[in-house]
Amino acid sequence: MQKISKLILSSALTLILSGCVGAMPEYKSSKSSMIVFKTPTIKYADQGFVSKANSETKVEIYSSGQALMRLRITPSQTCLSSLECMNNKEFNKKVLQANYPDDTLLRVFNGEAIFGGKNLQKRANGFVQNIGTISYSVNGGNIKFIDSSNGVKIEVRN
Repeated sequence: MQKISKLILSSALTLILSGCVGAMPEYKSSKSSMIVFKTPTIKYADQGFVSKANSETKVEIYSSGQALMRLRITPSQTCLSSLECMNNKEFNKKVLQANYPDDTLLRVFNGEAIFGGKNLQKRANGFVQNIGTISYSVNGGNIKFIDSSNGVKIEVRN
């Protein structure tokens, strides 16, 4: 009985300490940026990093050398500060806006068109999309997503 208890305890600790998405991928790029991530439930704005792997994007915001927020975003789930993971639909519902497509956050931090490219207007160094109360632009390495009616602002400035 004691062996089973130890096995269960060690398994639980392994799951807790290993994070929510599993092994960390090899990131192919990492850029230092000024990052703003404001929603009705979360508000951060400071220097940080946006790191990209094949199927994952990691966003870290720091203040005074301490990590304030970490997001690990995959096509199927988002982990917030390596403590809470949820599928992207649930993350949108709790943090962003329930009606956003599941891939919206990943596409924004990757500087890709959202909502299937709806109202996409190409520019010399990027593009602009205006969809209802959403204003989204990518200009060079700078990203700006504002949903004025839902209080969501995501900005990455290089």
